Amino acid sequence: MKLDIDHDSAVPPYEQVRAGIAAMIGDGTLAPGAHLPTIRQFAADLGLAVNTVARSYRELESAGLVVSRVRHGTTVAERRPDLPPAEAMARLDEAARAYRAAARALGASLDGAIQALRRADAEHAAPDPRGRA
Repeated sequence: MKLDIDHDSAVPPYEQVRAGIAAMIGDGTLAPGAHLPTIRQFAADLGLAVNTVARSYRELESAGLVVSRVRHGTTVAERRPDLPPAEAMARLDEAARAYRAAARALGASLDGAIQALRRADAEHAAPDPRGRA
């Protein structure tokens, strides 16, 4: 798994790892059931402390994006289309806060961050088969 860490960034490395993996899950690069590297191996690959990667994995697990099991490793969680609306909104709010923090660390304004989100949406937008937007 390829992930670049900017050691000069104001965004902490654990958040860069968490956000990077969450983005790969969100865009389908990491499919449900895909195995993530072990914490030790990923930390070595990224040049980070084991505890840094472990924190990222814990936060991904608490957000329901990955599942960790002893002797089985960490895998991308199955998508749950039946997620209650309140929980879906809570997760969306969490993702928005993380995105805004990353945008601020890059010096982007709120409008700039929204424009980037719209560009990303336009790149990955698929027409709704029911004809809805």
